[in-house]
Amino acid sequence: MIVHANPREQETPMTLQITNLHAVEILDSRARPTLAVTLETAGSMRVSAGVPSGASTGTREAVELRDGDRARYNGQGVLTAVGHVNGEIAQALTGRTFATAAEIDRALIELDGTDTKSRLGANAIIGVSLAACRAEAALAGRELWQHLAQIAGTTPRLPVPHFNVVNGGAHAANNLDFQEFMLAPLGAPSLPEAVRAGAEVYARLKARLSAEGHATGLGDEGGFAPAIDRPEDVLQLLVDAITDAGYTPGRDGVAIALDPAASEFRGHDGLYHIAGTAVTSDQLIDRYEAITDRFPVWSIEDGLAEDDWDGWVRLTERLGDRVQLMGDDIFVTNPAIITDAISKKIGNSALIKVNQIGTVTETLDAMRICREAGYTQMVSHRSGETPDAFIADLVVGTGGGQLKSGAPARGERIAKYNRLIEIADTNTALPFGLATV
Repeated sequence: MIVHANPREQETPMTLQITNLHAVEILDSRARPTLAVTLETAGSMRVSAGVPSGASTGTREAVELRDGDRARYNGQGVLTAVGHVNGEIAQALTGRTFATAAEIDRALIELDGTDTKSRLGANAIIGVSLAACRAEAALAGRELWQHLAQIAGTTPRLPVPHFNVVNGGAHAANNLDFQEFMLAPLGAPSLPEAVRAGAEVYARLKARLSAEGHATGLGDEGGFAPAIDRPEDVLQLLVDAITDAGYTPGRDGVAIALDPAASEFRGHDGLYHIAGTAVTSDQLIDRYEAITDRFPVWSIEDGLAEDDWDGWVRLTERLGDRVQLMGDDIFVTNPAIITDAISKKIGNSALIKVNQIGTVTETLDAMRICREAGYTQMVSHRSGETPDAFIADLVVGTGGGQLKSGAPARGERIAKYNRLIEIADTNTALPFGLATV
């Protein structure tokens, strides 16, 4: 894969010399192994990065390396990837002097030698890439978000947080096929007030679920996982909870965003299986239209499966002027795939996940392509997370205006929202809200 150098990366005159690189196997928020990578530079600067991991993954994502040894973590261990960081990658990078972190990313891609980063493991590579970007920012004397804005050539912006408050699909042990139901405080006047709105509606939703006899256990991303089958029933609960909390349901108050993750419930017969009923792409599009007519849904992510490109074209034609139609599994933060999708008029927005593509440089390239095409962007966490808040700085620095990091609960999710609050508190001149495209 070709990685394009950003012309602005040369505006930061410096050298980045790695003196030590070390990874260790840690646990993510689902009690599955992942990596933490520590990088040291000349001058004894030391930075670290935690590597996220997804459960609902696109088939064309960069490949994270798992050990496959059933005697350890049921085959999910990452000691092989850890060994690649501590061995081959460290040997290739330690002692060398790089002008930019982008040069380190290119060296990692060349060292791996595959299109999917499957030899060394995307989880090994992204851990080094995240740490290298942090080190570069520190050497430049900038906050991480400021540095990302500098190298991307973007105007920073505080984003509207999207809180995943009801979990289904691959993120919860219930029969709800749609994977994520999110609160989007589009009408909030500031980032702290948006976080407050999410937290208050979340609390009212818990109270309403409890009053109606539903369990209030949490899914992987901190949302509730009630025994509800129909997406429309969940949407009505959200509208009621928004009203209970004293907010207006809709774009002037608290709107709703959906991530059905349709690849997960498309069968081998090509039909979509929802709550025991099988429907065609066009029938599912009809259902989305009815949902957006009835409920304040402003964004639909992965409304159709990643291989249903013809269906995506029809979905975009039908609803693209009414709602944000975001590609996740279909785009996988891959610049080449996004470019192809744009040419086919598929969707109007892209979800951005750094570990889907495997380096910060490629992530910024994907975001640049979206901006130039007028596609909106939402930076995203993964279902398996660590307390690392890199994506909070990424979304602010690149100015995309949207972040999803789960419910306003659980430390690994709250770490991202709290980082946004910290940035907002110390940088009061930063604009807040959706980016214009």
